[in-house]
Amino acid sequence: MKQLSAPKGWSQLLLTPPATPWAALRAAIAAGGAATAQTLIDAGLRGRGGGGFLTGEKWRATVQSDASPKYAVANAYESDPAVFTNRLLLEKNALGVVEGLAIAALSVGAREAMIGVRAEYSDAIRSLEAIITTAEREGVLGANVLGSGRELTVRVVPLQGSSMIGEETVLLKALAGKRGQPEQTPPYPSEVGYLGKPTAVNNVATLAAVSWILTNGAAAFKQIGDPAQPGTVLVQVSGSITNSGVLEVPTGTPLAEILAVAGGPARGATIKALLVGGPSGGFVPAQLLGSTPYSGAGLAAVGAHIGSGALLALDGSVAIPELAAMLTRWCADEACGKTIPCRIGTRRLAEIGQRFVDGLAGPEDGQRLQALAADVADSALCAHERLTPSPLLTGMRYFEHEFYPASVAQTSGAVAGRSK
Repeated sequence: MKQLSAPKGWSQLLLTPPATPWAALRAAIAAGGAATAQTLIDAGLRGRGGGGFLTGEKWRATVQSDASPKYAVANAYESDPAVFTNRLLLEKNALGVVEGLAIAALSVGAREAMIGVRAEYSDAIRSLEAIITTAEREGVLGANVLGSGRELTVRVVPLQGSSMIGEETVLLKALAGKRGQPEQTPPYPSEVGYLGKPTAVNNVATLAAVSWILTNGAAAFKQIGDPAQPGTVLVQVSGSITNSGVLEVPTGTPLAEILAVAGGPARGATIKALLVGGPSGGFVPAQLLGSTPYSGAGLAAVGAHIGSGALLALDGSVAIPELAAMLTRWCADEACGKTIPCRIGTRRLAEIGQRFVDGLAGPEDGQRLQALAADVADSALCAHERLTPSPLLTGMRYFEHEFYPASVAQTSGAVAGRSK
């Protein structure tokens, strides 16, 4: 997956390596962990992995935990199929990720940090290991970090397994060689994380932004993108689009503008909808693309979410019920099944979706879908389970006419079409 050219004026702080290597790490050591965390809070940096928590608050919570030792973990595990934003970031800016992780580790008082990455990302792994090896040889990492008397070991951990490893509590179990199932939160990893110890877990895109903020200042970062969630995010655009690839986009950019930067619809195509957020994402119809900002709150308002950063452009040839049912089956297959709503509820959701595809759904199936989706989401241990109903819910919200024949829709009361 290639990096697409960004328009003039769009900041490219994630995919661009630091101009002065390790300058941000030196600044963080000089300032101390508390001041560094406060700088990130002042900048408004929120996690790029989907949760959207303030990064500095995460670090502060890890420091405040009484248990020790403490750990820092970079989540580079790409969960969704055919999404490569993390891989591109690691290949383009491994230095920024390693420096951000080192800053996180020293700020929370950790002496060991790990990068969990898909085992098949061989080029990215080589880039990370080369940066770490050089840093150890030059005294940047190791027994005496930049002459500070602090010790820090950073290692890359290749991982293989289901998409669930992308969830942070599952990632921590995978790093410890345990079965990949999520844990109830709270307590959060900042209290009970890797090996049961306090752990600061951040997505690699979050860590890549840390160095830029410490070098350029919190105020400069806050000027970029949506003030409620400032900075940039990596977005992968594919489907019925002229240029597929990855863009670094200021938060809050309207979906229609992102598509325009990617060249607009492919020749002869008319965009019907976007699937935003990957397999558990939401369908956003064409008429809402101009008014929907690419931000946590903006996407939530239309039933979608940032998720893996995937935007799939759909043209008129795509049958929304078929795609929604297929995505729901995939989510059900990938679910770990730790809870009954996850193990059984997601399967029943997939079955309801298939009834619509086969033309066997009745008026009650819309209501049944709503009730079951609410039960699954309300009892969810993790985001995968909570978001599994999204394709069917948003599909019916905006494209109910494709799910129900006209005669059935009239008797259904359009219950599903009013989903939130």
